[in-house]
Amino acid sequence: MTQVPHVSLNDGTTIPQLGFGVWQVSEEDIVPSVAAALETGYRHIDTAAIYGNEEGVGRAIRESGIPREELYVTTKLFNSRHADAEVAIQESLEKLGLDRVDLYLIHWPVPSQGQYVQAWESLVKLREQGLTTSIGVSNFHRNHLQEIIDATGVTPVVDQVEIHPYLTQEPLVSDIRSFGIEVEAWTPLGRGPLEDPAITQLAEKVDRTPAQVILRWHLQKGYIVFPKSVTPSRIKANFEVFDFELTDEDVATIDGLNKNERTGGDPDAG
Repeated sequence: MTQVPHVSLNDGTTIPQLGFGVWQVSEEDIVPSVAAALETGYRHIDTAAIYGNEEGVGRAIRESGIPREELYVTTKLFNSRHADAEVAIQESLEKLGLDRVDLYLIHWPVPSQGQYVQAWESLVKLREQGLTTSIGVSNFHRNHLQEIIDATGVTPVVDQVEIHPYLTQEPLVSDIRSFGIEVEAWTPLGRGPLEDPAITQLAEKVDRTPAQVILRWHLQKGYIVFPKSVTPSRIKANFEVFDFELTDEDVATIDGLNKNERTGGDPDAG
């Protein structure tokens, strides 16, 4: 079976660099898609409370028979629960059928609420209680990161942000890494790059799919990435990205496609 590289985190743990994402995977598709991913070899599953599919993820994990210690499970605290993190994580654990997650994230800072520092303080306590092994954030910018670190002295292990060839986020990546935080990329394939002529030409050159080329770009940039699919053939293809490399010129070509084009919201808004 393919050995997925692990990325070392600032709390002394490691995380598989390639995982399986389940955003917008329906109740009908969640168990078979996670089962297919686990059968393919994925051992890192990224879900969230707001996705509404934690129960299905938990069921697929149980039915897989894979030992818990071989799996890496992430879930997230949603925006409306910043003041209620201890209850929220217990609800997630119950749905997942687990006594802890490997990584718990604040899903969005929602600066208008003014509660993300309080939420981070709660996550620090949840880690101390053993309900999560590691803690991190999602969609945080430099100012948000600075504020929670100043308030607690605890640095997130990861910041999960939108990154794809049309939104490369190089300045934000630099900011995140300046704190010793690893970068996770959500929506890694974007909503247009798969059809971009530069990507399709690279795919033809290396005899790979456009998705494989984009995922390889993420991996060579050092990002932790978790593509989503409900199609078994694509789930398998997205895992087959460790037996080829892009040249520096190929990587630069993809870097040059940036349009600062978001598919999701702006973390500084709302």
